[in-house]
Amino acid sequence: MLLFYWPNPWSDRASGLLFLLAGATDSLDGWLARRTGQVSRLGTFLDPVADKLIVATALVLIVSRDHEWYLALAAAVIIGREITISALREWMAEIGARKKVAVSVLGKIKTVAQIVGIALLLYRESLVGVPTYNLGLLFTALAAVLTLWSMILYLKAAWPDLSRSGNS
Repeated sequence: MLLFYWPNPWSDRASGLLFLLAGATDSLDGWLARRTGQVSRLGTFLDPVADKLIVATALVLIVSRDHEWYLALAAAVIIGREITISALREWMAEIGARKKVAVSVLGKIKTVAQIVGIALLLYRESLVGVPTYNLGLLFTALAAVLTLWSMILYLKAAWPDLSRSGNS
């Protein structure tokens, strides 16, 4: 947030690069933790919370600067899905069915599109002739579509448990 609001000509580029670096190091950290067996309950809890906070914060910052309906819609879809799926996973864990809504390959692809899109939207300036902002819009739109698609798949997988009546 500090870089985003920093009154410098390079602050947009720096915030975009920092966001991309955060996404890359988060992926590397997760991969290393699984590969070396260094997974903890606290890390398993904190990692997705931190991921959702950084993405939501970045989207709110972008929408606060660029008052476009399509950006606000994409942000609402992405943030709303994250809240919905987090609640769904918590509920499914309580009933012992957490594996039915485990992270999927589609979810990972969505995350990559989201990180790249947001980083490019933050970066804003063209890079070697590539219109990064427009490319960021494209990736963010793709992320929003993948977000809805993955949410539908997670809800479909959980539907038998969600629709079951009684206290089972």
